[in-house]
Amino acid sequence: MSQYSHNYFLVPIPEYPLLDCVPNRNIKIVVLGGSGVGKTALIVRFLTKRFIGDYEANTGALYSRKVTIDGEQISLQIQDTPFVSMEEDTDNVSCQEQINRSIYWADGYVFVFSITDCNSYHIIRPLYQHLQKIHPNTKIPLLLVGNKADLLRARQVSSDEGLLLAGELGGFYAEVSAREQYEGVYGAFHQLCQEVGKMIFSCNGEKRRGLHLVRPRSPNMQELKRRFKQVLSPKVKSNTTL
Repeated sequence: MSQYSHNYFLVPIPEYPLLDCVPNRNIKIVVLGGSGVGKTALIVRFLTKRFIGDYEANTGALYSRKVTIDGEQISLQIQDTPFVSMEEDTDNVSCQEQINRSIYWADGYVFVFSITDCNSYHIIRPLYQHLQKIHPNTKIPLLLVGNKADLLRARQVSSDEGLLLAGELGGFYAEVSAREQYEGVYGAFHQLCQEVGKMIFSCNGEKRRGLHLVRPRSPNMQELKRRFKQVLSPKVKSNTTL
């Protein structure tokens, strides 16, 4: 049995206020991949240095942080996503609408597979082809991550295969362990942020305008607002008074 649970617990990482964003220094990244590859674990490791082994099923949270890239403070948003699956009897991927919106919204991409699961590796190429349909004429920085590098005895995908695929997709490759390698995870995400920054910021500091949607709302925040409205409704107040 794998040392990694396929159930993911959404670790809360409070967002900073929107008014506290760094002017003209906003980077948006989306993390994509199959089931159980460790997308949430990688994000949490990068942002908090922590690794937590058990996670509940991810519903697609948006994490916000201020980070320093090349001496400059950046407002970084990372969109986690539900898992991508292959359609039966086809070479196409099945993506929820939330994933499509996130792809359209993002400035950069992290594609994740597990080196212990060849199926998660084979999802990446059709996922990239799906991305190209949404961004047909746009070259956006891409990081390919082979996660779970601490489970070498269970390896099904070689480092060479990861490197070849990254070259084919026009990105760079990092083989890491979210469980054991904070430095490797941080270095990979940091490099992607550098590449995104070079692409979207002009020399005068103004951000280039692209085909981006407004920031996706975190499902957690939507649910929280709904509950607050319910609690503050007149009907609920009267019942509470009684």
